[in-house]
Amino acid sequence: MIQFEKFTLDNGLRVIVHQDLSTPMAVLNIMYDVGARDEDPAKTGFAHLFEHLMFGGSVHIPDYDEPLQMAGGENNAYTTNDLTNYYIQLPADNLETAFWLESDRMLSLAFDEKSLETQRKVVCEEFKEHYLTKPYGDVWHKMRELAYTTHPYRWMTIGKELSHIENATLEDVKNFFFKHYRPANAVMCVAGNVTVERVKELAEKWFGDIPSGEKYNRNLPQEPLQQQERRQEIIADVPLDALYKTWHIPARLDKRYYTIDLLTDILGGGGSSRLYQKLVKEKQLFSNIQCFHFGSTENGLLAIDGKLVKGVKIEEAEKAVEEVLQQMKKEVIMEIELQKVKNKTESMIVFEDMSVMSRATSLAYYELLGDAAWMNDELKKYNTVTTQDILDESKNIFSNENCNTIYYRSKN
Repeated sequence: MIQFEKFTLDNGLRVIVHQDLSTPMAVLNIMYDVGARDEDPAKTGFAHLFEHLMFGGSVHIPDYDEPLQMAGGENNAYTTNDLTNYYIQLPADNLETAFWLESDRMLSLAFDEKSLETQRKVVCEEFKEHYLTKPYGDVWHKMRELAYTTHPYRWMTIGKELSHIENATLEDVKNFFFKHYRPANAVMCVAGNVTVERVKELAEKWFGDIPSGEKYNRNLPQEPLQQQERRQEIIADVPLDALYKTWHIPARLDKRYYTIDLLTDILGGGGSSRLYQKLVKEKQLFSNIQCFHFGSTENGLLAIDGKLVKGVKIEEAEKAVEEVLQQMKKEVIMEIELQKVKNKTESMIVFEDMSVMSRATSLAYYELLGDAAWMNDELKKYNTVTTQDILDESKNIFSNENCNTIYYRSKN
């Protein structure tokens, strides 16, 4: 059970405090309720661009890293389709340095053409390196466009097109910042060797005067129910043929999420999973294969992907995958198989909770979803999943009309 306290500043900033006196360190985590799904379809990649811009200097602090390093701290950030997260870890005695740094860049970035141009180049290079020139690098761009017709999950966090970042203007950047990077759209979690009183004092001192901004209310276009199988073929200069398949699944807060999460582990969660045992070890059709879901806040995707053994026909490999899925739809799995993936999930949760930084991130995330206290209910929800639930979800998800398939063929 993770203990914490919560309070909200007058400007709407939600603050969570988790005390752990066993460590000399403290973590300050700020999660903004903005991700790639909130972008203009003609101006994508901005949420990720901002992750980079946030380290380019703010009104009073031209170099973000230097004072943090002097205080013995480290920091990082990440962007998803659903949120953007920034975190600092440093000795608890120097906690105020983290408040000073984060409050100044929430107050206002140092908007200038030089900073924008510098970070634009970095992001454009990342786009080219990981998504345009890397083998198979474009496949999830293609898959999202295949699986989604309407919802903004149809583009990746890096952006839909390189040109959107290349053409970003300073005015675009300012508008995005002052719309989303406001106290009313953020959750702060402070964890480690801290007290609630000290965090309240620092939060009021450094964040209390920042204008709240308008609370961002989403009204995103919803994806219609997929009623027909979709297929695509890509031929590229890659070493091996690969198979990619996705199916639409419910949102993160749907009670079915826990069944689906366990289902992906049964199918593709490591060397003892069904797909690996059957198609890698036994039939030797794939060199590797995995099953996972995107962890999306709104209705997401469950995916199976694998690289084929050279010489294996992709049609034969797909048929073998379908046979495994058909078995999942016809037969109730044994209780011992379900318990195994539940035990694995419990171990992962316990392992993650060992880190103060992980606890801080999780508390902020669950608060963004609705309530930080939900973090303490996760294991209970996994444990209520039955073998019948696994069978029912397999039937619900793995239908042809819900399926999107990409054959990624090697030129060689």
